[in-house]
Amino acid sequence: MFSPIERMMAWRYLRARKAEGFVSVIAGFSFLGITLGVATLIIVMAVMNGFREELVDRILGLNGHMNVYSQMGPLENYQSIAERLESINGVESVRPMVEGQVLVSVNGIASGAMVRAMSPEDFATKPLISTSIEQGSLDDFKDQSVAIGVDMAKRMNVKLGDDITLLAPKGKASPFGTIPRSRKYNVGVIFDVGMFEYNSGFVFMDITSAQAFFRLPNQVNSIEVMGEDAQNIQGVKESILNAFNNKINIYDWRESNSSFLNALAVERNVMFLILTLIILVAAFNIISSMIMLVKDKGKDIAILRTMGATQKNMLKIFTLTGSIIGISGTAFGALLGIAFAANIEAIRQFLESLTGTELFADEIYFLSQLPAVINWEDVMLVVGMAFVLSILATIYPAWRASKLDPVEALRYE
Repeated sequence: MFSPIERMMAWRYLRARKAEGFVSVIAGFSFLGITLGVATLIIVMAVMNGFREELVDRILGLNGHMNVYSQMGPLENYQSIAERLESINGVESVRPMVEGQVLVSVNGIASGAMVRAMSPEDFATKPLISTSIEQGSLDDFKDQSVAIGVDMAKRMNVKLGDDITLLAPKGKASPFGTIPRSRKYNVGVIFDVGMFEYNSGFVFMDITSAQAFFRLPNQVNSIEVMGEDAQNIQGVKESILNAFNNKINIYDWRESNSSFLNALAVERNVMFLILTLIILVAAFNIISSMIMLVKDKGKDIAILRTMGATQKNMLKIFTLTGSIIGISGTAFGALLGIAFAANIEAIRQFLESLTGTELFADEIYFLSQLPAVINWEDVMLVVGMAFVLSILATIYPAWRASKLDPVEALRYE
């Protein structure tokens, strides 16, 4: 595509002499701009992908793929309903649950929380929780005991074995008015699922205790359904609705978290557009440096033209000169971005130890670790976009060089 003489001239123009140092400085800034733009975009896309994957994994690990509700209130005969659900193709497991909001009170501190109750066997089959127990054991999750998160325990100064008081929002009527319904439970398990929302605002308890506390004898609020694939649950959802003749309500994880997932998608797209401007600015730097190079090399271009070089030769020489800046900057930026994203948690910990400040607070970002997942499609998209912008930036300066009139360039020499 490029002849040896064209490659030689392009490379020579990149190695500016002392008198042409300003052009070289601009080309260097163009290189750095492309490198930083590509690296930043790859790092941000990796972190955004990591956030989404980590949050979705934790949401699914705690909430399941779908929840089945009755259209008439609490579910009665839920064991038979659970057996029917398990027989439907595509359903892996079901868990009857009791859910309700409570006020947690201990040591003079009160805070709202969500109670999620299930059988000890179902609690043990939730790997995200069962593998995240900080204190206690699965054997301690039984009647009259509860499991709370590390952040709730820290905030309320609660230790393993302490008692906490739960107050239900609906009390019992008496001649003196409504008396709040309350009961003490022992803290048998303290967990850390790596997500502040659940570590600070959820209480897990045995389903029998919850049925007595919320006055739901032999009833549950919902049945959690786990499918084979969280990303392809629409078919399973339709099968369940058909099996029950649309007499139940089903909310899948996408509907329950639609606003959250949409916010992540919008933020990801906006960040991509904003950071693309860095690469675009660097491409404009390539244009300015190439235009200055063409003006500086006017005499050389005229001599080459008089020696037989064609307009096409000049076009290819300056296109290659500018492309080398963009392509090399893109390559270095891609390597830098991939290396940074692959080691971002170690880099964060190093910076925190160096500065003595907390750069990633889990109560703000919901996660206890900074995640990063490198999506190679995103990397190829960024690299391809940078390549295209770099090549497009060379077209106008190269065209100006090819149209330079040798007579005009040498007239006053």
